[in-house]
This record gives sequence, C-alpha cells and structure tokens, in this order.
Amino acid sequence: MKQMTLRHTGLVLLTSLCGGALAAEGDALKRAVDGAVRPLMKEHRIPGMAVAVLADGRMNFFNYGVTSLADPRPVTKGTLFELGSVSKTFTGLLGAYLVAEGRFAYDDPVSRHMPALAGSAFDRITMVQAATYSAGGLPLQFPDAVQDEAGMLAYFRDWKPGHPAGSVRQYSNPSIGLFGNVAARSAGAPFATLMEQTLLPRLGLSDTYLTVPAAAMGRYAFGHSAEDQTVRVSPGMFDAEAYGIKSSSADLLRYLEAFGRAPADPALGKAMVDVQQPRYRVGPMQQGLGWEVYSYPVSRQDLLAGNAREVSFGVQPAGPMTPIEGPRLINKTGSTGGFGAYLLAVPERGIGIVLLANRNYPIPARVDTAYTILEVVQGKQP
Repeated sequence: MKQMTLRHTGLVLLTSLCGGALAAEGDALKRAVDGAVRPLMKEHRIPGMAVAVLADGRMNFFNYGVTSLADPRPVTKGTLFELGSVSKTFTGLLGAYLVAEGRFAYDDPVSRHMPALAGSAFDRITMVQAATYSAGGLPLQFPDAVQDEAGMLAYFRDWKPGHPAGSVRQYSNPSIGLFGNVAARSAGAPFATLMEQTLLPRLGLSDTYLTVPAAAMGRYAFGHSAEDQTVRVSPGMFDAEAYGIKSSSADLLRYLEAFGRAPADPALGKAMVDVQQPRYRVGPMQQGLGWEVYSYPVSRQDLLAGNAREVSFGVQPAGPMTPIEGPRLINKTGSTGGFGAYLLAVPERGIGIVLLANRNYPIPARVDTAYTILEVVQGKQP
C-alpha cells in the first residue's frame, strides 16, 4: 500500500510539473504575441486582429479588438477575414491537385486547355509560368474595361509579352487567375465548385469560403479603409482565383498544420509537396505555386527582402532555382481594400503563424511581427 501511495504521489507530482511547464510556455508565448501585436495595432490603427500560432503540436489563439468600428463585436478565432492574395496558395494547391489527378501537366501550353486562346502568345506560355507570374509581363491587375469573360478572352488574345516567358517575375492577378481558371476547365468544372466542393473539404476546412453563407455572415468582419469607412471586397474578374477567399484563424491554422502531415488522399499529398517546390529564384525568395519559399532557417532581413515592395510591384529577373534539401519556410501575404493577412509555416518543424487584421497595413510590419513570434517559437524547440 505504501509503495502504491508513493507511486501515485510521484505521478501526481510529474503531472503537476508537466502541466506547470506547459502553462509557463503558454504564458511566455502569450506575452510575446501581446508584446508584438498590441503596439502594431496601435501604430496602424487596426480595429481587430486574430492571431494563431502552431507550436509543439499545440494550437494557440490570441484575439484582439473588434470586428467593426461601427458594430464593435469582439474578434474570436471564428471571426471571418478576407485573405486577399493568400487565396493564391489555395489556387496553387487546387492546380497541383488536378495535376496529380492527371487533368493537365505543368508544362502544357495554356491554350491547350483554353482553345479560345489558340494562336495567341499563350501557345508558348505554360501553365506553370502562368501560375508563377512568369508569363512575360502580365500586369498586376486587368484594365478596368475587362469586366466579363468575353473581355478577358479578348484581352489575353491581344496581349503581347514584354519579356520571354520564364525570364522575369511580375506579380499578377490575371496571371495566376488564368492558371486557376484554365486548371478548372481541364477538369470540366467551374473553379468555385472545385474549390468549395473538392479541395476545401479534402483539407478538412469547414470555415473557409469563396462565398460566405448566410449562417456565417454574422462572423464576417468588416474591413476598414484609411478613413475608417467599413469596406468589403468587390467582385471582379478572377476574384475567386486570385483574392476571393474568406476564413478564420482557426481554419487557417488547420490549413498550415495539414502541410506537416500526410493526408489520406495521395493526390492531395503530392500536391502539397508540389506547391512548396521552388520554380525560380528572386533574391533570397524562391517562387512556389502560390507560396513563396525559403530554406529554413531564414534571417529576418531575408524574409523582409523577399516581401519587399519591389518584389511585389516590380519586374524582377527570374534566376535559376536552388534545390532545398532540408526544412523550408513558406509564406504569403494578402490584402484587400480593408483587410491585411499573413501566413507563415515551417511544415517540417510543425510551426505555423496566422495574422489576420481588418485593416490593410504595411507588409513589412506583418513580416516583422510574425518573425518576432517565430523567434519565440523557435526558442521553445529543441
């Protein structure tokens, strides 16, 4: 009896010590996130933020402020935010999934799957070049006159590359939007249908949408303009493919976690590897499908350089990619008129960071804040 009592006492003590250690780690992470996020919100007048951190197999959620200045409800891990160009990571993954299913090949000419573009420059531009903004100089946005499919097709038929395909990176919604649209055509279904009825369910994401359902509208935050007007994203050509997804910090952390484990669907597993493969290099950053990729660990300076304004808005030479043998860091920024998002993950280390805000604030501030959180998470790992 005495031996059993001692054993029981030891187990209770061990459990208490482990619980205390976990609580201490959680407190340290909370202090770090609070210390990074609260000054950020004050400096940039951000009404509300949802922050999620995956570390050591645990999901941590930190919520700040309100969903709208006009109707101030508290932000939660279920609040829906517009993701802007973070949507491109889902488009890249859907395309890679269709490749894994044999619907098309990365090196297929775009016009092979969109016959309306036969005889145009897209006879010599591949699907992967469209996906990675290296078609030869497609602009950031369509001209205002492009409002429907007929206008889109006319624009692409008339467009002439300013550079050889594959030679430069010029970040472009029409480019990756075309990739997503044509990839869906190869499968014989609309892009939105494939995204909402195939990819998102296979990822186990039940709170991520192109069109927010009526039952979830009460959780959909309002964005805020520089003048504090409430705004939400407007429809546009290739909006679903390039910037149309809305999601919560809880669902997005599940999304990042999925990159660190093998899914049951082999095609999805192959696709999740494919999107992280470098296609070419621009400075310290290597371009994947939707994701931007770095060898891990990466310095704060290099991560900021890869997300610099000239990379997003300039024309950059596309240099040869460098194979990554060890862990990699993937990241993506996204913005709409009233929202700012940033996702970062190190899948091989089980690390994920989600920053969602209902104001479009500077990208360097997002990267810097996430890196500060990353340093704390890295410090906890062996």
